[in-house]
Amino acid sequence: MLRISNFRVPLADETPLEQLVARRLKLAADIVKQVIIIRRAIDARRKHSINFVYTLEVEVKIPPGQALARLAGDKDVVLTAPAAKEEIVPGDKSLSSQPVVVGAGPAGLFAAYMLAKHGYKPLLIERGRDVEQRARDIADFWRTGKLDEVSNVQFGEGGAGTFSDGKLTTRVTDPRMAEVLDIMIAAGAPPEIKYLHKPHIGTDKLREVVKNIRTQIIKLGGAVEFESRMTAVETKDGRLTGITINDNRFIPCEALFLAIGHSARDTYQMLYEHHIAMEAKSFAIGVRIEHPQELIDQAQYGPSASHPRLGAADYALVYQDKATGRAAYSFCMCPGGLVVAAASETGGVVTNGMSLYKRDSGIANSAIAVTVNPADYGPHVLDGIEFQRRYERLAFELGGQNYAAPAQTVGDFLAGKSGSSKYLVKPSYRPGVTPADLRQCLPEFVTTTLAKALPDFGRKIRGFDHASAVMTGVETRTSAPVRLTRGQDFVSINTAGLYPVGEGAGYAGGIMSAALDGMNAAISFIGAYKP
Repeated sequence: MLRISNFRVPLADETPLEQLVARRLKLAADIVKQVIIIRRAIDARRKHSINFVYTLEVEVKIPPGQALARLAGDKDVVLTAPAAKEEIVPGDKSLSSQPVVVGAGPAGLFAAYMLAKHGYKPLLIERGRDVEQRARDIADFWRTGKLDEVSNVQFGEGGAGTFSDGKLTTRVTDPRMAEVLDIMIAAGAPPEIKYLHKPHIGTDKLREVVKNIRTQIIKLGGAVEFESRMTAVETKDGRLTGITINDNRFIPCEALFLAIGHSARDTYQMLYEHHIAMEAKSFAIGVRIEHPQELIDQAQYGPSASHPRLGAADYALVYQDKATGRAAYSFCMCPGGLVVAAASETGGVVTNGMSLYKRDSGIANSAIAVTVNPADYGPHVLDGIEFQRRYERLAFELGGQNYAAPAQTVGDFLAGKSGSSKYLVKPSYRPGVTPADLRQCLPEFVTTTLAKALPDFGRKIRGFDHASAVMTGVETRTSAPVRLTRGQDFVSINTAGLYPVGEGAGYAGGIMSAALDGMNAAISFIGAYKP
C-alpha cells in the first residue's frame, strides 16, 4: 500500500478522489485499485481558499515500489504495511464469580463488550433505564419540568454523552482507538467517523449505537440489568468480595469495573464511606452561550459559509487571565444544536449541549467554562460535589424553582445589569428561561473571568460578544470533581479487584477516551484471569 499525506483538494473541486489520486501518483486512472481515507480535515485558514486535507492509503495494480519510484524525493508518499494487531492472551488466574460492570456509559459498555467478546460473561448493571425509555423520560422532563431522578440526561443507558453532540474527538493517542470506532460503526455509526478530523455521531444516531452494543453484549453471553443501583461494596483484607444492589440484593464479586459517570454523587459518598481510595480534582463551571449558526459559519468559513460540503462550523476558544492564572474556554461546542436541561437532582438546574447528526437547528452553542481547583472549594475530598450542588441550587432558585434556567444577554452581563430579553436567537433551553443576573448563581472568580474572556473571544470570532447573545446557566458537570485513584494495572490502589474507569473515575474526558479507558481496563483484567 501507498500512503499519501497532506493531500490537498480545493473545496470547489468535486473530481472523484480516485482520479485526483491517480493524477497525484502520475498513474493511469485504471491502475488505482482502491483509495481508503485515513483522515480528512478542513483547512480554512484562508477563507477564500478553503481546502480538504487528506491522508490516504492507496492500493495500486502494479508493485507499490514501482509506483513510488515515479515520485522520487516526494516526502508525502511512502510505502506502508498494515499495523500488526496486538493479541489479547487470557491469564491463568481463576474467577469464582462473573465480573460485574457498574454503569452503561461509554466506559462501562466497552468494558462489558470486551469482556463478553472474550468469554467472561459479564453482568452490566445500570442505575437508570434503557435508552429507549430514557429518551421518553427526558423528553417529558424538557416538556413539563418534571424531573425523574432515575432516568435523565446524566443517568441511564449510554451515559451523559448519549444526549450530547456525540463528538468523538480526543487528544488521547492509542492504537486501539481504531477498534473503538470499528465497534461503533458495526453498531450503526456513520462510516465517516473513521476518518474525519472532528467526527461526531449526533444524539439521534448514538442512541441506536448504544442499543446495538447492548444487544451484542447479550449475544456474546453477557447480561444487562437496568434500574439497578450499586448501594454498597463489601471488602475483606483489602480485596473486593461483593456488592449490594438497590439495598436489598447481594452479588458476590471479585472483579468490579466502576464506570459510574461524573454525576453519581451518592455513589461517590458511599465509596468514600467504604474507604475506597479517592482524591479531589479540578473541573470547570460556567454558562452556555448561543449564537446563530450562520454567525459562526461566516467567522470560520468566510464567503464559503453555508457550502453544503462544509456543514456547520465549530470553534475552540481559550482565554488565559495572566493576573489570576485562571483559564476560560469553550467546552462541548455543539454546531447546529440545542441547550438542554441536564439536572439529575431535585432542586438543581444544570445545562448541557446537544445536537442531532445533521446539526441543522440553526443555532450554535457551547459551554464557556472557568477552571475550578480544589483550593477553591475546601479540604474535603467530596467538597467539589457540594460546590457544584450549591450553584445548581442557586440557578434553580433564580430560574423560578421549576427547572427553568436563568439567562442573561452578554450586553447586560458586561454592563452589570439584567432583565433584557431581546435575544440574538431564541433560547433553545427547555422547559424555558428566566431573565436574571448570572452573577447570582456563579462564583465571583468565575464571572470576573468570563467578563474578561467574552471581549477576547469577540476579537477572535466577530460577533461572539454581541450584546444580544444569550447565556444560560449553569454548566457544572464538565468533568468529575473526584478521581478514584488506581495503579498502572487499572486496579484501585487500596482495593484489589476494583477497576475504576471512565469519566466518573477521573480518567477520561469524553466518549472516545472513556470507551478506550473501559476497553483497556478490561484487557488488563483479561491478561490476568482466565474466562
